[in-house]
Amino acid sequence: MKTTAAVVHEAGKPLEIEELDLGGPQEGEILVRYTHAGLCHSDLHVMDGEIPGWLPMVLGHEGAGVVEDVGPGVTRVAPGDRFVCSFIPNCGTCHWCATGQQAICDMGANTMRGFLPGEHWPLSGPAGRYGAMCMLGTFSQYGVIHQASAVKIDNDLPLDVAALVGCGVPTGWGSAVNAADVRAGQTVVVYGIGGIGINAVQGARFAGAKYVIAVDPTPFKREKALELGATHATGDADEARRLAVELTRGVGADKAIVTVGVTNSEVVDQAFNAIGKAGTVVLTSMGGGFHDRTIQLPAQVATLWKKTIKGSLFGDCNPTTDIPRLLGLYQSGDLKLDELITRTYTLEQVNQGYEDLVAGRNVRGLIVHKHD
Repeated sequence: MKTTAAVVHEAGKPLEIEELDLGGPQEGEILVRYTHAGLCHSDLHVMDGEIPGWLPMVLGHEGAGVVEDVGPGVTRVAPGDRFVCSFIPNCGTCHWCATGQQAICDMGANTMRGFLPGEHWPLSGPAGRYGAMCMLGTFSQYGVIHQASAVKIDNDLPLDVAALVGCGVPTGWGSAVNAADVRAGQTVVVYGIGGIGINAVQGARFAGAKYVIAVDPTPFKREKALELGATHATGDADEARRLAVELTRGVGADKAIVTVGVTNSEVVDQAFNAIGKAGTVVLTSMGGGFHDRTIQLPAQVATLWKKTIKGSLFGDCNPTTDIPRLLGLYQSGDLKLDELITRTYTLEQVNQGYEDLVAGRNVRGLIVHKHD
């Protein structure tokens, strides 16, 4: 069958809209019709060449839709089911899945290759075979993905907001609730209020933080943070540190969560200095290159003050249980999702969507796929 998709052919170049061929699902795979796709910063990292991947590649890893058909051996979903994409697949049987750490499932090692080793490549076109971001490629009308990348959801859930729970929402929420382990009465600083940071704010507030300090240079994003749970918002990291010290009578923040567009040594220093003794810094955003040394901190301070620096992927979530759980919190009114969608775009407007992201005009932009 044919599908229209947004493709990156060369780092530093805009996405191109192409008509591609899509093969049918094979063992363990499903044919899906994407209805919505979130514009996440990670796709921009691939466009800019900061994250290497198989090119050409259909971008998009945050999305939702409907299962159209299934291949042999599929047991998790059936035709007609609504689903949310899990940007890290979860096989359920590797060491990490078996120990409750689906966010680092061994299948995730192939997310930037496009498809699993030894498997067929469903997408092809004028440039040969095409990869799919996180083995999903949600910037396409249709896709063939592994069942381990799909989480079935209730039919009464709106697919536009459900799409956000495949990446940005659990990554941010889980960074606060799981990785930072925010407790009632604590003080939390969140650096960067985009699609991930805004949900770290929501998670910290839901977990019972007394003070949530949002740090972002964009006034619009600071306003959104205050709307969705932050108690304070500032555009200056030094001011955030002073606030944390003042509000805690000299103790400092308990937790600092870094969700900026690109992690560098400066923001890590700022977070490290904002936390007090026994505090924790959670690094959720990506750094520059894979081998770049972006953390340089005084070891004696870390030792003597018992400070912790830790990384977090997917908010340390287990998608098969946490995606439905977060959607349940949306249904109960405890998690705001509709308020996250700033603008919607057609697939043909995807480059404009990323221009808006870079310019700070969006908390989350959303592609709405058109189907004849």
